[in-house]
Amino acid sequence: MVLYTSPFPNTFLSILHSFSWGLIFPCYWLADRLVASFVPTTYEKRQRADDPCYFHALCIIITTPIYLALLVASLPFALIGFLLWSPLQSARRPYIYSRLEDKSHANGVAPLTEWKAAGSGKSFCFGSANVCLLPDSLARFNNVFNTQARAKDIGRRIRNGASRPQIKIYIDSPTNTSISATSFSSLVSPQGGDNTNRTVNATIKRTTSMEYKGDNSGSNNSDEGKEEKGGAGEPNEEEENTCIVRINGEDNGHMSDTEPDPVNGQAHASGPAEPSMEGDMETSKTPNHKQKEGDSGSLDSYSASRESLVKVRVGDGTVDQSTVNNKFLYKASIMKKTSVRKKKHTDETFDHEISAFFPANLDFLCLQEVFDKRAAEKLKEQLHHYFEYILYDVGVYSCHGCCSFKFVNSGLLFASRYPVMDAAYHCYPNGRGMDSLASKGALFLKVQVGSTPQDQRIVGYISCTHLQAIAGDTTVRCEQLDMLQLWLSEFRKSTSSSSTANPEELVAFDVICGDLNFDNCSSEDKLEQQHSLFTHYKDPCRIGPGEDKPWAIGTLLDPEGLYDEEVCTPDNLQKVLESEEGRKGYLVYPTSKNHSSSQKGRKASLKGNGRRIDYMLYTEEGLYLEWKVEVEEFSFITQLAGLTDHLPVAMRLMVSTGEDDP
Repeated sequence: MVLYTSPFPNTFLSILHSFSWGLIFPCYWLADRLVASFVPTTYEKRQRADDPCYFHALCIIITTPIYLALLVASLPFALIGFLLWSPLQSARRPYIYSRLEDKSHANGVAPLTEWKAAGSGKSFCFGSANVCLLPDSLARFNNVFNTQARAKDIGRRIRNGASRPQIKIYIDSPTNTSISATSFSSLVSPQGGDNTNRTVNATIKRTTSMEYKGDNSGSNNSDEGKEEKGGAGEPNEEEENTCIVRINGEDNGHMSDTEPDPVNGQAHASGPAEPSMEGDMETSKTPNHKQKEGDSGSLDSYSASRESLVKVRVGDGTVDQSTVNNKFLYKASIMKKTSVRKKKHTDETFDHEISAFFPANLDFLCLQEVFDKRAAEKLKEQLHHYFEYILYDVGVYSCHGCCSFKFVNSGLLFASRYPVMDAAYHCYPNGRGMDSLASKGALFLKVQVGSTPQDQRIVGYISCTHLQAIAGDTTVRCEQLDMLQLWLSEFRKSTSSSSTANPEELVAFDVICGDLNFDNCSSEDKLEQQHSLFTHYKDPCRIGPGEDKPWAIGTLLDPEGLYDEEVCTPDNLQKVLESEEGRKGYLVYPTSKNHSSSQKGRKASLKGNGRRIDYMLYTEEGLYLEWKVEVEEFSFITQLAGLTDHLPVAMRLMVSTGEDDP
């Protein structure tokens, strides 16, 4: 299948479309600014409360007549542009495929090596987020604003979080239980020879302690020995950019320096730490989110959350040490060993956490509500620093392809580090109310993640969707889930080049991501909770219809509290959501006839841990029979605090081939 790199099949139509949109845009922009001036956010209200001169009110009185006059003057041109723009949409393609040709823009991100299905298996990481990038006047109804600046900041935070190398912490002594998954600033950087590393000392900030699990120490220690010795065999692809820090002990409660292992690039702790160096601070241009000390979600602060480490560069090549001494090259995350990872629910088979960062080595990203075209371009430019393949501006406009007129696209955006082989989009024809004005639908993708020694392609399927949002439209969402399953089945059949007798492709995973706009605890959502989709696809956070696992939390934030100091930074939001009282104050809870929609300040007992409407689903059906897929890690992410009213989610799947490492 040919992937569309431009919205129209020829240059003439593209030029005509640009001309028509140029006539429409002044009217669109003026109307957007006019409405936005009368819809303040809580952040702006607080700012204006400190203004004794009522300067903003004076500005509105002056600018409103000007906006109205210009709006009326632009209407004739907008009408002409609309008459040209609308029929052109029948020739428009359903998405734009963008591939990063100049790899120098990748900011030093290590290129992927092709998976050859050797060894015990490979893990793949998926992320999903609703980023609320609507026109500014509409975004304000969700209490967020400045869409263009937010788009750039969101993209920067995502790629900064995902591009951190993994750092694995190993604790030698079972009595040393105070090592935390914290931010400390020991730098390991290459210098001199190919395998020689130098350590730069820095300060440690402790936040939380890790619980030591002694019952698994035996098996883990044996695995640790194998990794340290760098035994023969194919290296794990996701660990190629991994720095391993080894903790030997503490000195009066302070973490010791890291001494590099010249063979494996491992850092061993020994000795007192010194004050940290000044980081490379990049000021956020998003007005609704102030950068503060401790705001580590954007990886631009002196301190980081419990999951952050310093910007580290581990690998071959020479680095100017003066550059290292003045800038952090990377922020690193901690990938803790199972034996020392803190688990509140020990009966769970995989790790789960509330994280201040997107996972390191994020492979696939599905975004919703990227409605604004200019914001989509800014977001794409930022994401291309990490993701090589992006599909954006997904959807249809005008009356083409759907029953009702569509003013905006589907809002879906997909980014991948692996090549996209096929893509297809379908619009839900049964949207109602305000949702009918957007071409909400489903985007289906087939990606190639490797190949076997027998030249069989290893592929995966990913679906990204956004369902009807209006409360009470249960029947509409169930119909959309039916269509989602049908379209996905048709997409897999149409793109498969294999047969049972002669498999040319091996399917490694099949994942569905998106904002489904219903939760698993509300009594009003019972029909969706019992849908057949959940018999074919597994939800890692769900026990059954109407019951989530105890550690699962809601993903819909209370808009009124987005700019409170307690939650306006990724670190602060993470700490708040880790407590039950904090969740009651800042998450929207399952709807009830006895409670209002806003939960702020509520102390009463509420069902569940908030409305979880953003989903990550996977299936074991239709995959290569000899392989097994298991969830390795699930995360609720606070890195976009202050930028959207949803919590992003991430899931890491392990595809086990059943073979032992050589």
